[in-house]
Amino acid sequence: MIWPRLFTAMATPFTKEGNVDIISAAGLARYLRDHNSGGIILAGSTGEAFSLNLNERQILYEAVRGATPELPIWMGTGTNDTRATVELSTAAESWGVDGLLVVSPYYNKPTAEGLIQHYSEVGRHVHCPLMLYNVPSRTASMVDAETIATIVHRIPGPFSVKEASGSLDQIMQLRRILSSEVPVYIGDDALYLPGLAVGAYGVVSVASHVVGNEMLNMTKAYLAGNIALAQSIHDSLWPLFKQLFVVSNPLPLKWLLTRLGLIGPWVRKPLVMPEDQVFESLLQAYVYAKQHLATDSLQDVPGLENNRDRT
Repeated sequence: MIWPRLFTAMATPFTKEGNVDIISAAGLARYLRDHNSGGIILAGSTGEAFSLNLNERQILYEAVRGATPELPIWMGTGTNDTRATVELSTAAESWGVDGLLVVSPYYNKPTAEGLIQHYSEVGRHVHCPLMLYNVPSRTASMVDAETIATIVHRIPGPFSVKEASGSLDQIMQLRRILSSEVPVYIGDDALYLPGLAVGAYGVVSVASHVVGNEMLNMTKAYLAGNIALAQSIHDSLWPLFKQLFVVSNPLPLKWLLTRLGLIGPWVRKPLVMPEDQVFESLLQAYVYAKQHLATDSLQDVPGLENNRDRT
């Protein structure tokens, strides 16, 4: 099983009329590949999964798969209803996705036993790799490390965790109780480098849309033991990490991608794009990161020949 170090949770481009823009989606996927994303996850939080129906998910997947056949392409299929999650997951697997991102159920706040049964039911119906997505800021419930460990033991196939609770303590607990064969991914770019230091394997990134090369270079430097260089890259990227969440994701990201000419600015309600002045500091942070990290010498950092390692 090949696990990318750097997944990008890809934004879903829309047309002005509100349809999925498959031409822009294919172009964005190629751009991510060319800037060192090792895998792409569609229909996550950044991809506005809340607004995508089954047909739209399929055409989005087919566009991205056709544009980047060499990359692992995963699909977000989690909902707060187990039956709906199973239906989405089995459909996505039938299309040929390489893995499924399954967010913990939101709004209804299930008990630990409910979470265990939810994921176990998904695991009974699909055979491709799964990634449990713990993001209590969006779901209103925390999946603790012990519950995750129980879920892992119930799932027969390859399994990973996207940990977006913002807690390094949770990451340390996961690394203590999970097998090394279960990669733990950071779901918050600003915590990626600290997460590596306490045992995380990789990142499911938003910032890699625009600083993918720099994110990989930070990973390379850390894995090569050049902690000072990794810290320096992190320090240059940190303002951008924060500004990408100045309002709800993916609004800042889509605004910046529009400025870079990669996609259009359109989102689906209830998301509404703010006025440009909201993002003045975001643009400054992007320019700052690019200016401070504009050197080809970073590409020579040894220790990671590419961003897809085998575990």
